[in-house]
Amino acid sequence: VNHACRVVGVPEPEVDLRRLLGPPIRSIFAKVVPTEDDALLDRLEAAFRSNYDAEGWKKTRCFAGVRETLEALRGSGRRLFVVSNKPLHISLRILEHEALLALFEKIYTRDSRQPPYTSKTEMVREFLRDYDVACSQCLLVGDTMEDITASAANGLAAAYMEHGYGEVPQDVPVRYRLPSFAEFLDSVASGSAR
Repeated sequence: VNHACRVVGVPEPEVDLRRLLGPPIRSIFAKVVPTEDDALLDRLEAAFRSNYDAEGWKKTRCFAGVRETLEALRGSGRRLFVVSNKPLHISLRILEHEALLALFEKIYTRDSRQPPYTSKTEMVREFLRDYDVACSQCLLVGDTMEDITASAANGLAAAYMEHGYGEVPQDVPVRYRLPSFAEFLDSVASGSAR
């Protein structure tokens, strides 16, 4: 975001960008750059994409316990899917780079169909239709309010990963609030929730 602002010639935002991660990048720019100029937002998004597509995505790393947890879930017969606001080509690169791609049956991103999905809520709704699975058999794991909203809108239980990027207020109901992914299997197996 800061790189894109420098390229386009607008002041870098004086906010904690980490707390804004999750939504599509254009939505983030609309929050941190005071403008209603769509052309400026287009230039910011293009500058961001150019940098992120070339180098930025390489900085993505799994949180502790993610790989082992996903392998254990898949090994026990669980079906795994991804719902992401990242573009499909970047999602695939990251999952391949982290040696996780083979663990997932399908990746849903805004641009994984045409016309693009409008939200994670819509992606989850289509996943449920595509695979004809019961909501009671699903758990959406996420770290943003958008993830929790998508699960609630579709009748799914949610696990909120507190160590991620987003913030979900304590009064928002979720099945699990977990401080780290490493605690996922034990918490879900025992049914414990905070």
